[in-house]
Amino acid sequence: MSEAVFVEAPARLHFGVLDLRGDLGRRFGGIGAAVPAPSLLLEARRAAALKAEGPDAARALEFARRFARHHGLDLRLHFCLHRSIPPHAGLGSGTQLALAVARASAELCGLPTDVMSLAHAVDRGRRSGVGTWTFAYGGFVLEGGRAAGGERVAPLLARLPFPDAWRCVVVVPRGKPGLAGDDEAAAFARLPTPGARDVERVAHLVLMQLLPALAEADLAGFGAALGEVQRITGGWFAPVQGGVFAPGETGELVERLRAWGAVGVGQSSWGPAVYGIVGDRGTAQALAERVRGAVGAGGFVYEGGFSVGGARVWRDSAAVPS
Repeated sequence: MSEAVFVEAPARLHFGVLDLRGDLGRRFGGIGAAVPAPSLLLEARRAAALKAEGPDAARALEFARRFARHHGLDLRLHFCLHRSIPPHAGLGSGTQLALAVARASAELCGLPTDVMSLAHAVDRGRRSGVGTWTFAYGGFVLEGGRAAGGERVAPLLARLPFPDAWRCVVVVPRGKPGLAGDDEAAAFARLPTPGARDVERVAHLVLMQLLPALAEADLAGFGAALGEVQRITGGWFAPVQGGVFAPGETGELVERLRAWGAVGVGQSSWGPAVYGIVGDRGTAQALAERVRGAVGAGGFVYEGGFSVGGARVWRDSAAVPS
C-alpha cells in the first residue's frame, strides 16, 4: 500500500463583508470563523492515473487538474473523499476542498505547503480570504480585502480563538443553493454601491465592539455586534438575494434561533446555512435538538465548539476517523 496523506478541514462560517465601495483602494474584506462540523476528510495516495471517488469527486478532480497545470505536473494521485461539506450552502465547501486537494498534492509531490502558495495554485481567494485563513489557522479571522488589480489572497489582519465554552449551532436547510463561481461574480457586479456611512459603521463595529468582545469573552457584546453587522451587510445583498436574509426557511430559521436564545445569529455567506452562538454545551445541545424538530426534510443540524486550529494533515493513518 502506498503512502497516504489525510487532510481534514473545518467548515467556514462567513459573518460579513466589510466594504463593497473600495474608496480606500481595497474591496471586500471580511470576518468569519471555522467550525469543526461539518467537515471534509480527504485521503490521497500515489496512483497510476489521476482519479477521485466519494462525494464531490468531480470538483476534487478539477482542483487537482488546476494544481497540476499551475505546477506543470503530470499528477498521478488517487483522491478519496470520506466526508464532505455540503456544497453551495454558504459553508466554504469549494475553498476547503480546493485547499485540501492542493495540500495533499503538495505533500506527496514535495511542493510548498504554505496556504498562500496553495490558494494561488488552485485559484482561490479571488474575493474573500476568510476561507483561506480558516483553513490555515481556524478560530475567528479578520481579513483586509483585495487591492485593486491585486492577485494575492487578502491579508490576514487578526486571528483570535473563541472561548472554550462558546458553542455554535449550524443549520443547513434544504433551500435554494447559495451563489458560487460565475453566478456569484455576476451578482456582485449587479449590487448597488452601499453608502459610506454604512461601510464606516461596519468597520467601527468590528474594530471597537466585535473584536474586543471576543477578546474579553463577552458573548452578549459579540452577539450584538455580529447581529448589527449582519443587518447592515445583509441589506447590501438584499437586491440580489431577496432580503436581508435569503427568503424562505433560511430567514425563518434566523428568527427562530434568535427567539430560542442564540446570542449571535446570522446567515453564512449566501446561505442557505445559518448559525446561532450560545455560551455553553448544555444550551447548545438543547437548541440543536429544538432546531432538529423544526427544520424541514433534508435539512442538517450541527452542534459543537469552534475550531481551535485549521486543517489537520497527517500521513499513513491506520484508521480513518468517523
